[in-house]
Amino acid sequence: MEPAQSEMNILSNGKSHDLRDDVGVPMKTLLEEDQNGTQTVRFDDPDGLLESEEFLPSGDGKKVIRFTDFEGKTSFGMSVFNLGNAIMGSGILGLAYAMANTGILLFWFLLSAVAALSCYSIHLLLKSSGIVGIRAYEQLGYRAFGTPGKMAAGIAITLQNIGAMSSYLYIVKSELPLVIQAFLKADPNSDVWYLNGNYLVIMVSASVILPLALMKQLGYLGYTSGFSLSCMVFFLTAVTYKKFQIPCPFEEFSANSTSALHSLNISSHSHEYNNDLVHEDDDSHCGPRMITINSQTAYTIPILAFAFVCHPEVLPIYTELSNPTQKRMQRVSNISIFVMYSMYFLAALFGYLTFYDKVEPELLHTYSRIDPYDTLILCVRVAVLTAVTLTVPIVLFPVRRAIMQMLFPTKSFNWLRHIGIALVLLTLINMLVIFAPNILGIFGIIGATSAPCLIFIFPAVFYLRIVPKEDEPLSSVPKIVALCFAALGISFMVMSLSFIIIDWTTGSSNAHGGH
Repeated sequence: MEPAQSEMNILSNGKSHDLRDDVGVPMKTLLEEDQNGTQTVRFDDPDGLLESEEFLPSGDGKKVIRFTDFEGKTSFGMSVFNLGNAIMGSGILGLAYAMANTGILLFWFLLSAVAALSCYSIHLLLKSSGIVGIRAYEQLGYRAFGTPGKMAAGIAITLQNIGAMSSYLYIVKSELPLVIQAFLKADPNSDVWYLNGNYLVIMVSASVILPLALMKQLGYLGYTSGFSLSCMVFFLTAVTYKKFQIPCPFEEFSANSTSALHSLNISSHSHEYNNDLVHEDDDSHCGPRMITINSQTAYTIPILAFAFVCHPEVLPIYTELSNPTQKRMQRVSNISIFVMYSMYFLAALFGYLTFYDKVEPELLHTYSRIDPYDTLILCVRVAVLTAVTLTVPIVLFPVRRAIMQMLFPTKSFNWLRHIGIALVLLTLINMLVIFAPNILGIFGIIGATSAPCLIFIFPAVFYLRIVPKEDEPLSSVPKIVALCFAALGISFMVMSLSFIIIDWTTGSSNAHGGH
């Protein structure tokens, strides 16, 4: 059977004829009750034979090995590590600043709501994939809306994850030279190669990221994901420890001895923020606030809304999970999100309670104001850089899969193609980071567009299209909730784009005013 023909076996509304007549493999069906008590037939496909067209046997009865044809051998724990590492990003460094602009209670409410919505979104993805027997985001788009749905999902995954990888490598480019400089007490004006961020980001990409990105299966990265998460646990431990070591108000390090470091470590935005805080008295500065509403509050909502972006990685991890079932993968997702939720809240809380209103957008920069040569904080920065670096291969896997689904949907697995796509992607991202650092602003718009699609809009609309109307009418409670969920995603996208445009407009006006 040709792949193009097999794709037509399952209609866009989720109904299918008996695939056992077409596929010469054993297949069980399970009766599954929905909330209305209706029994629906769900394909039980433990061997992954119906995951996509590439899994179908060839004409001679032998199973053709395709690029998505991985045996589910990844353990439950490794899957939790991989998904947790996909969730965890550099955004954890800005959550204390977000709490300072929302207050403890409002921050907790928003973070809890986003975590719950992310779990629900993954539930929609898993339920849709279970109905049609597919564990590829792009193929869910195909089943729901045909080729346009497949291309929309693939493009959104590609743009979102390329933007994420670019931001991670930009952090390596900007932060790693500062860490090396601080450890070696080197002259900041020196032009030695090991203080050049461009050289360092190429070396890190070639020596660490590329070998990990060449792994055939995502499950092999479970060990590096576990190490990456342990680095973030170290970061959380250090932030908690420093809360009880730093007095409030804190005494800044001598400006004479650190003038060079200040020029490197503290952004102009942070300077403007600190200038605004000069007029505040110490009593108001050293007390926690439960709810805070100011001009920066609105900007923190998109940050929190996208704190649990992992949806492009969910289905690939599901594919490689041992004994894969919808319930088992939902447990993996729930545990990963709960662990990250706990780490996010504790890191934000102790970071905020250390500096209160004087916390900066990048938490570690605030510690540098006290002692830029603090060994513990330098080690924390190394740990954060390690965690960010080890996240890049996890994020690269769905991009490569999306590209192969869009460009080579009928091709079998090929090592040259597998390696070539990874090389092209890393080369492109390195060139963007080195030659066009301002491209991150453009990726801000891409992220504000693609992230709501992947988290909110696509899972909801795929669910609405794929689940048969006979099982769940459009007027049923699950589909009404899914419809509201899609509307919420559209509102998040509009709000995020509005904030970015306002920020750019304000920045442009300030720049012209300064001239």
